[in-house]
Amino acid sequence: MTMKNTKSVTASDKIIQKEKSLTNVLTPIVISVFAVYLTMGISLGALPGFIKNDLKFGDLTVGIIMGLQSLATLLTRAYAGKITDTLGAKISKQRGVFMIFVAGLLYIFASSSVGFPLVVLGLLIISRIIHGIAESMLVTGALTWGIGLLGAQNSGKVMTWNGIAMYAGIALGAPLSLWLIDQFGIVIPFVLVIFLSVISWLSTSKLTVLEVDASHVRPPFYKIIGKVSNQGLALAFSSMGFACIASFIALLFAEKNWGDASLGFFCFGGFYILTRLFFASYPDKFGGYKVALVSFAIEIIGQLFIGFSTSGWMAIVGCALTGVGFSLVFPSLGVLAIKKVEPQMRGTALGAYSAFFDLSLGLAGPVAGLIAGWLNYQAIYIFGAISCLFAILILVKTRNSNF
Repeated sequence: MTMKNTKSVTASDKIIQKEKSLTNVLTPIVISVFAVYLTMGISLGALPGFIKNDLKFGDLTVGIIMGLQSLATLLTRAYAGKITDTLGAKISKQRGVFMIFVAGLLYIFASSSVGFPLVVLGLLIISRIIHGIAESMLVTGALTWGIGLLGAQNSGKVMTWNGIAMYAGIALGAPLSLWLIDQFGIVIPFVLVIFLSVISWLSTSKLTVLEVDASHVRPPFYKIIGKVSNQGLALAFSSMGFACIASFIALLFAEKNWGDASLGFFCFGGFYILTRLFFASYPDKFGGYKVALVSFAIEIIGQLFIGFSTSGWMAIVGCALTGVGFSLVFPSLGVLAIKKVEPQMRGTALGAYSAFFDLSLGLAGPVAGLIAGWLNYQAIYIFGAISCLFAILILVKTRNSNF
């Protein structure tokens, strides 16, 4: 009996130790990522109205400015992957956080110079580009850091919790910025960006540094993109719906006099997080193909709800359904993507895979702006639903060879 109890205690201690290890690694990374994506949510909530109402620019300009961040992220994914794999995940991640600090300063200068709209527009262009490069560096570094410390067997957990941090930040940041603007004016939300960048930096400052294998021969970035292209394309088309909500849902609510759009942001992020919390094991349990297919279908329904909405509540339901549908897409396809490369290339692979997400957001803003100008804001979400349909077609076509 004594020996059995000793064995039982030993096994229990190992489980507890493993859980502590997961917590000790994931918690600071998740806090850091959450703080940075809170800054992105703040910019998503504050900038569209600022550009359109205060600076008096049109919908196309709004779309271009909002899409610049994702375009910058896309164009620097290869660089971020290279830095992560050669200099280390910590260096990549902390450089990204420093750039958030710089972007915050530029946002403050821009929001304090409303009397010079062209100057402000130039500052916003620069700040959005820096914000985008920061995202590329931070996400690639954070994901690689977490997977490197916890092992490939926990890659799904790392992606899931980082995803929760990302969209929780966006979901809370957007309504928070709108509230701060209403109470204190346009400058205060961007002061908060500075504060959050400091929190992000400090949260991982004591985390164990990963060793770098400098001798490993790394294939060109385009070859890595080729390996993950099918998963990436499916991710890209499914991301259009999120981009449409992020860039134009506030303007849709304002045009229709449906009240504050904050609840739309909140429901998208809230249901995104709840889906990950309760169904995070589904990609492993049922397979990435099945989970992604169901996710795309739900997202299409959500986009159609917004596109044909006759009330604010119907649009909010659409935002919630979009959050449910989009929630498990990244981990479902992402776990499959990183299995295609060696451990020394995870940073580059994650950068290549995530680049498709960036491409989607970079294109969606301007395209959605054109659609709004030609038709109306609700037509944007019909476009989002059609994009998700293309994701399904890619998924079905490549099922046998890649999924």
